[in-house]
Amino acid sequence: MTLRFCSIFSTLTLAAAVLVGSCLSLFAADGPADAGNKADTAQKYDLRYKFQPGEQIRTRVVHQATVRTTIDGSSQTAATVSESVKRWKVQSVDAKGLITFVHSVEHVNMRNDVSGREPAHYDSRTDAKAPAGFQDVSKRVGVPLTLVTMDPRGKILKREEKTTAAPGQGNQLTLPLPDHPVAIGESWNFPSDMRITMRSGETRKIQARQHFTLDSVADDVAKIKVETQILTPVSDPEVEAQLIESQTAGTIRFDISAGRMLGQQVDLDRSVVGYPDPKSSMHYRTRFTEELLPASERTADQHGPQAPRK
Repeated sequence: MTLRFCSIFSTLTLAAAVLVGSCLSLFAADGPADAGNKADTAQKYDLRYKFQPGEQIRTRVVHQATVRTTIDGSSQTAATVSESVKRWKVQSVDAKGLITFVHSVEHVNMRNDVSGREPAHYDSRTDAKAPAGFQDVSKRVGVPLTLVTMDPRGKILKREEKTTAAPGQGNQLTLPLPDHPVAIGESWNFPSDMRITMRSGETRKIQARQHFTLDSVADDVAKIKVETQILTPVSDPEVEAQLIESQTAGTIRFDISAGRMLGQQVDLDRSVVGYPDPKSSMHYRTRFTEELLPASERTADQHGPQAPRK
């Protein structure tokens, strides 16, 4: 029974961890983004962050996940939906363009549904006490989480955690931008290696990267395609099961003139067969969206969480 619930509850933990970052958030920018394919065209676009001291950047983040696990002929489904408002408060921008900001989460609204159990719900705006399973999340709402200094390309130069890092948060925070102007069709990569622990206790390093491509530009908004690429050959279902959450693909919209991300949508729909035994299977499906909020919009969202996607 323990194995049956393992992947499901790891999903619920992931949903909580995502709330305190962003999906790029899945793309840690504390190392260089190397250029891949260099298209030879006349028109090139310089993608870089452009913030002002005192500015506050707020985004609405929605993460939906559904995991169906079958072991020994018995199936169970876990569905989560999490909605939050993330804030970057810019403290300073120096002469070199280095940006220092404080990352925090203003509120969260979460719902977990596991087949055979009562649904669990937590809204930080209305619940005075967090229900069981949400206590760690509640401690990370409305407080400074991380003090970050990054360059205009999104490379993190300094990072100071103000609270204990949430499970799965790691170094994930910013969007890595190319270190030179790029043309439509040009790609760049960001290394994203992972370490996984097998049931035997053995640790394995899996080479991976985030692959970005400038897909189009319209009205000064860049459309960037992104996907996770696993570079290490993998044939072991146990390894595949641990990597399944990472193999996402989606689209990012970046305002070139304003120098900030307008929004993103990243999806995952994958299955693994043969773990923890040959007749077992796991189907993992997620959608992560993030949208920039207008400066004039109130941060308190009056809507409850959406229903999980079927």
